Amino acid sequence: MGLMDKLKKNSKIEFTSVLEDSKFFAEKDVITTPVPMINVALSGRLDGGLTPGLTVLAGPSKHFKTAFSLLMAKAYMDKYKDAIMLFYDSEFGTPQAYFDSFNIDKSRVLHTPITDVEQLKFDLVSQLNNIERGEHVIIIIDSVGNLASKKELEDALNEKSVADMSRAKALKGLFRMITPYLTMKDVPLIAVNHTYMEIGMFPKAVVSGGTGIYYSADTIWILGRQQDKDGTEIKGYHFIINVEKSRYVKEKSKVPISVSFEGGIQRYSGLLDLALVGNFVAKPSNGWYQKVDRSTGELVGTRVREKDTLCEEFWADILNNKEFQEYIVDHYQIGSGKMYQNDEVEVDDDNE
Repeated sequence: MGLMDKLKKNSKIEFTSVLEDSKFFAEKDVITTPVPMINVALSGRLDGGLTPGLTVLAGPSKHFKTAFSLLMAKAYMDKYKDAIMLFYDSEFGTPQAYFDSFNIDKSRVLHTPITDVEQLKFDLVSQLNNIERGEHVIIIIDSVGNLASKKELEDALNEKSVADMSRAKALKGLFRMITPYLTMKDVPLIAVNHTYMEIGMFPKAVVSGGTGIYYSADTIWILGRQQDKDGTEIKGYHFIINVEKSRYVKEKSKVPISVSFEGGIQRYSGLLDLALVGNFVAKPSNGWYQKVDRSTGELVGTRVREKDTLCEEFWADILNNKEFQEYIVDHYQIGSGKMYQNDEVEVDDDNE
C-alpha cells in the first residue's frame, strides 16, 4: 500500500479523495441562465452561470435583486425537473404573481417566513444537514438585510432602546456554518442583501451584515441603476452589475443589463457595447448597427436600429462564434495561468 492510499484509508472524513478525483472540483455544477451577460457576471463566460455556494445580490431598494434571483432559480429548476426551491422570506414583498411572471411552478417552492437571524440559522442548518448530495435544491434568502437579531426583537418587546451588537456576530456565525454544506451538498444559495453608503471623503456602497457574509460568499454583486426614459416617461432601468467579489470574474468588473417594464429582463442587453469594442459589430452610420465578418473585415447582413439588435436573430451567430466567446473570457474571467513567475537566471559560460 502506497503512502497516498494509506493516508486516504486512515482519514475519518467520508469525502476524502485524491485531489484530481475530488467530486468537489471535477463535478462542479453550472446553471446557465437564458441571459448571456448574467452568465458572464456569474462566471466570466457566456456559457457559464450559477455554481454551488453563496451568491450575494446587494443593492438599494427596487434594484430587481429578487428578479435576478428568481431568474437564476428558474434556470436551475428547468435543468432539474425534480428540483425544489427553498424560499426564506423576511420581506414578504414577493407576491405569487412575481413567481408566475418567471413561469415558476409554485408547487415546487417551499416558502418559509422568518423574523430573525437565529430562526433562519436553525432552520437552514437543519435543512442543509438533511439534504443528500445529488438531491436538487436551490435556496433564496430574501432578504438578509431585513433580518433583525433575536436580541433586537427581545429588546423591543421589553421596551429597551439599546444598540444591538449581536446581529453582525449572528450573521457571521450563520454563514460560517452553512458555507461547507453548500459545497459538499452541491447547493446554490442566493442571498438578497441591502447596501448602505459608507461615510467618508469618497462615499461608496457597502454590503450590510458585517464581514461574515463577505468572507463566505463566492460571488457578490452590488447593483447600480439608471432610468431608461423616453422623454419624461420611464420605460425601465439600465443596471450595472458591479462584481465586488468573485472566484471566477475579475473583481470590479462592470456588467450592463437592461430591464423594461413591458418585457422584463432584456435577454440580449449588455452585449452590443462589447461587440462594438471587439469589432464584431460596427456602426456604419449614426444610429445604425451591422455585423462584421471577422475573416474579411467587411460588413454583412442588414443594418438595424439599436432596439432591433435585442433579438436572437441578430445575436445567434455572434454568440456561437468561438472568437467572440474567447474575447468575453479574456475580458472578464480570472486567468488560469501560473500564479508565480519562475524566472531562471541564465549563466553566461563566457564569464565563468
